[in-house]
Amino acid sequence: MQILLFDPFSGAAGDMILGALLDAGADVERVTAAMATVVEEPSLERVDRCGISALHVKTHARATSRTFGEVIERLSGAGLPDSVRKMSERVFERMWRAESSVHGEQAHFHEVGADDAIADVIGACTALESLGVDGVAVLPVRLGRGLIRGAHGTYPAPGPATLAILREGKIPVTFSDTGHELCTPTGAALLSEFSSCDPDAIGTSRIRSTGYGAGTRNPESMPNVLRVSLLDAGTGTARDDTVAVLETNVDDVTGEVVACTIERLMEAGARDVSAIPVVMKKGRPGYLVRVICPPADSRALATLLAAELGTLGVRCLSSVHRLVIPRTVETVTVRFGDRDYDVSVKVGWDGERPVSLKPEYEQVKAIARETGTTLRDASRRAEAAGWELLARRRA
Repeated sequence: MQILLFDPFSGAAGDMILGALLDAGADVERVTAAMATVVEEPSLERVDRCGISALHVKTHARATSRTFGEVIERLSGAGLPDSVRKMSERVFERMWRAESSVHGEQAHFHEVGADDAIADVIGACTALESLGVDGVAVLPVRLGRGLIRGAHGTYPAPGPATLAILREGKIPVTFSDTGHELCTPTGAALLSEFSSCDPDAIGTSRIRSTGYGAGTRNPESMPNVLRVSLLDAGTGTARDDTVAVLETNVDDVTGEVVACTIERLMEAGARDVSAIPVVMKKGRPGYLVRVICPPADSRALATLLAAELGTLGVRCLSSVHRLVIPRTVETVTVRFGDRDYDVSVKVGWDGERPVSLKPEYEQVKAIARETGTTLRDASRRAEAAGWELLARRRA
């Protein structure tokens, strides 16, 4: 199984992602031809960033701004393969949702609606498809601080839209004292769209190739590059993992409080949370709340558990071993009526053999509501499309 691992130790931007993918072995001719449908043919330059040789991509595009509809129209008219066009559209949809959540309904994209951003997105999506990987994992994105100037004025770094995109995409981050922007909205949206598997679940791997994509700046303190590694991931057996298990019993909270607590714990980094109905002393009904989390997060999550539920004691079972089945996330297309819907399906693997497949619940629920079908029917059709996709790949 081939996994592409992004390591944004110095942040991420569209040109950095594109350069790294090309440096790692993506099809240069195919990528530049796709980008040339919206800008003149880009140039590729080998540069030095603090002693690291990296690929810098220049689009030579003019600055402009467009509405979201105009961006989608430009993508539709570029003659791209359907898979690349749809992926590119989803990237801009992520940016549009983030911009709207921060600024309200805006008439125009600004920096992210420029031709260079469109070309970077098209190029990166084409590059990823040309590599033909089975999954993509993203290590924590390093974010900077300071002030950045944009079309809406001066804002703190990271930009509000960038944070909204990373939050929605559930991309891990780490903060630094670097006094400028390290991750752009375009970079955040591409990583969020590409990410399909947990880097902790990769296991033992062999490195097939490595690529470095350069940013425009060239500071002396750290190489302004993004690194990707193409891995042959070992999937023969499940991987050993260590987690902490937190438990507490409560009998004086409502179901709404328990549900809210579960949501807060998941947002704070828990791997899984469950609430098990139990009968407590004096026959009172209650819940056994169980949290599975990384050992390093156990204290913070135990504190959150106590604060939300009012419990005075949390049991911590540290260093609990578990087996992790390797998994990837695939995208399938399901037709209902005269419209196609994209659905993410999570695949569990035993070696090269898929052993489980499950559609994303929120997506099939939305399809069922929109089309008037049942949730079970939408799930069955998405699952069938997933198994069919895997069968074609193995044929």
